[in-house]
Amino acid sequence: MHCGNCCLTDLIAYVTEEDRKRWTQTGRNDILHILEKEHGVWAGDRLVSQNDGHLLQGCPFFTWDGALGACTIYETRPRVCRDYVPGSSEFCPHYKGR
Repeated sequence: MHCGNCCLTDLIAYVTEEDRKRWTQTGRNDILHILEKEHGVWAGDRLVSQNDGHLLQGCPFFTWDGALGACTIYETRPRVCRDYVPGSSEFCPHYKGR
């Protein structure tokens, strides 16, 4: 499933220290730069930029490939993304409930 709905949420806010260490060790300064540039902080129920307060929406590494969503860092995506099971949450259109 490549609808991208999960990538349109603020999942990037859940990057772990393990993810950051992996990206540092593998020289993925491109990823680290974007994370540092955004300086996301929680403001109630939404993620905003600490720099200027604008609402951060969606993963900065998500793009569209025609009608399908694509991850530009798929091979080294954060653990939260690797562990996500499509259809396991209400924001997924394939969610069946429990």
